[in-house]
Amino acid sequence: MLKNFFRITFRNLWRSKGFSAINITGLAIGMAAAILILLWVQNELGTDRFYKYTDRIYKLYSRDKFDGEMRAWPSTPEVMAPVLKQNYPDVEDAVRFRNVTFLVSTGDKRFMLRGSFADSSFLTMFNFPLLEGNAARVLSNRYNIVLTQKLAVKLFGNENAIGKTVRIDSTDNFTVTGILKDLPGSNTSFDFEYLLPWAYKYKLGWQDQGWGNSSISTYVLLKPNATQSGFDEKVKDIIIKHSDETIQVFTQPLSRLYLYAKDDNGRLTSGRIETVRLFSLIAALILLIACINFMNLSTARSEKRAKEVGIRKVVGAYRKGLLLQFIAESILFSCIAFAISLLLVQLSLKGFNQLVSKELFVDYSNPGHWMFATGFILLTGIVAGSYPAFYLSSFRPVMVLKGTFRKVNALVTPRKVLVVIQFSFAIVLIICTLIIERQIQHAKDRESGYNRDNLVYLFTNGDVTSHYELIKHDLLSSGAAVAVTRSFNPITQRWGGSWGFRWPGSTETDTKIQFARQGSDADFIKTTGVQLLAGRDIDVYAHPSDTTAMLLNESAVKAMRLKDPIGKIVNRGGDYSWTVVGVIKDFVLESPYQSRINPLMIIGPTQFLQIVHFKLNPANTTADNLAKAGKVFRQYNPLYPFDYIFADESYAQKFKEEQRSGLLAALFAGLTIFISCLGLFGLASYMAENRIKEIGVRKVLGASVISIATLLSKDFVKLVLVSILIASPVAWFAMSSWLKGFSYRIAPSPWIFVGAGLLSIFIALITISYQAIRAATANPVKSLRAQ
Repeated sequence: MLKNFFRITFRNLWRSKGFSAINITGLAIGMAAAILILLWVQNELGTDRFYKYTDRIYKLYSRDKFDGEMRAWPSTPEVMAPVLKQNYPDVEDAVRFRNVTFLVSTGDKRFMLRGSFADSSFLTMFNFPLLEGNAARVLSNRYNIVLTQKLAVKLFGNENAIGKTVRIDSTDNFTVTGILKDLPGSNTSFDFEYLLPWAYKYKLGWQDQGWGNSSISTYVLLKPNATQSGFDEKVKDIIIKHSDETIQVFTQPLSRLYLYAKDDNGRLTSGRIETVRLFSLIAALILLIACINFMNLSTARSEKRAKEVGIRKVVGAYRKGLLLQFIAESILFSCIAFAISLLLVQLSLKGFNQLVSKELFVDYSNPGHWMFATGFILLTGIVAGSYPAFYLSSFRPVMVLKGTFRKVNALVTPRKVLVVIQFSFAIVLIICTLIIERQIQHAKDRESGYNRDNLVYLFTNGDVTSHYELIKHDLLSSGAAVAVTRSFNPITQRWGGSWGFRWPGSTETDTKIQFARQGSDADFIKTTGVQLLAGRDIDVYAHPSDTTAMLLNESAVKAMRLKDPIGKIVNRGGDYSWTVVGVIKDFVLESPYQSRINPLMIIGPTQFLQIVHFKLNPANTTADNLAKAGKVFRQYNPLYPFDYIFADESYAQKFKEEQRSGLLAALFAGLTIFISCLGLFGLASYMAENRIKEIGVRKVLGASVISIATLLSKDFVKLVLVSILIASPVAWFAMSSWLKGFSYRIAPSPWIFVGAGLLSIFIALITISYQAIRAATANPVKSLRAQ
């Protein structure tokens, strides 16, 4: 019986080679797209979930009310972790963590690399696998260092790195006490190449014992019998008890940290999980579209197998047996398509990984993957074959053998409904892609408020700070730059904020206005191109007292209700005071999708200025300017590489996530359209074949090629028009919800929907025109002779 089944199946497959190829190709592409998305979804859902104590590890967050709105942020005071370990019984362990970038060198090898300070029990809490070393002791000494396997090879080649000496920041020597297996880069939120003991941070004088300064990450491991809600209630007021602040503390489970990081009025309720859900839905719909394609083509070929069904029933076949036959055939098709889809996945995985910035792979050695693959094949085969199986097995033998089983020119048929569903989804994706692109371009076209052209910045590593005056002089005298300034953070990023300020006319409520912070010594406006509205720039060379000078942006002046801000004194905590010397126009420091520009203070060099900005000379080529600048920095800071960043490239990173979503939407929209067009092509071919005699008669009676092609095309165009009517409101609702995530946003233009509709009609016409014109130009003599 099994032999007979395979014989019938492959005979039908071979007899309709063209339709079988279209069927399998559409199914394979749909399965490949779904597999790629599901690999990405699996990776996203698995981030930070592979640790031994994942279910008991929590990250501490701070939250407070600013400008009448509760806000949360993922950092806490440095002094909190020891207090938690000592005074809170629910805490089994607490560790501090902070990223840092240092020069790592050994011999003549020197690299600027990202590492981290961590408490000594960090590796036992997170159980990252150590290839060498004892996790409990590798960070016990101030001058110990743990290297990742990749960095150990980079520094020492194939030699055993344990016990070797590594120099950090050209200052101190460290002994390698542990080799860490390379982090699963796309499966963890941690990103470091080496670990330094927290005690070394104190040696550098970077300790901060204030309870009001939230500057580091704190993780706690709760005891097995402790609950998150219970611990949150106990720890909520820990900062309030130790300071005059009103900051509350709460926890976020490590398992939810990556996916639920979006602040919603002081609560972490959403984030990347929304994107994961969206693309999970897209994967399901693409697979459904491929299955619909299979259904359509299978039922369209029903006449070819109708007599087979009729004869089988006449000789005693039951409907149940026929159902199993057709479902089994569909599963076999699904198996073939799955094998092809795996090949397509392997061919496209490298490019897809680059697109999503992941390291995805298919683990063929994992039995769980093959169990999933089996379920995936069965599900696809059953879904794709269910309707054709019920449709074909429902034929009545008498009607089949008389040739009267078909419904001619029915207004609504399941096949038409399936075509409409296919194109509706495709049009939704087209509209979404166009709106995402328009939104990104809208934010890109926004005036940033400063001049990014030829603006470069780098960090004040090594001897840059001590030789800054000489570096600035030589950059200007060499003609490499026309302006140079130092600042606390890059012009493209916000690194911190403060509150608690007072000024003439301020109230107690005003102390909860949060200001973004920036610092400068001189020439900030000249270098960055920020527009000065009143007063002057900070300049400690011309005005030595400008160490306590301050610039305010428009939003700060408005929030402070200052009518004449120049000369006003701003205080904080009674220990610090600044004099306002200038007002600048608002510029985009944070997200370009945020319509509101936050209040900003730029203060004189009373805080650490760790960035050097310089404006390249427009009279020279960029390469010439950089060569001269590199020579200057290497002269005064020879041990450090000349690592510079262009401000425009840094600004472009703000659009990266949305651009990735747009590219993915465009990619899957294209695949959906291609799959839909495969089915449309097959249906058009079958329709032309079924109406071949009608076309011959019409040509004999004088019908033109255009009229016949129009006759064959209009039914499909009507279905696409219905799809447009269905897809447009769905896409409008989806994109309106998406756009609400941006305060600086576009309004969906009606022309986008019109354009998407016209594009879909054009694609459909191109798809069916070949078959329509081919049928219309056929020799009517041959058409009338057709059996």
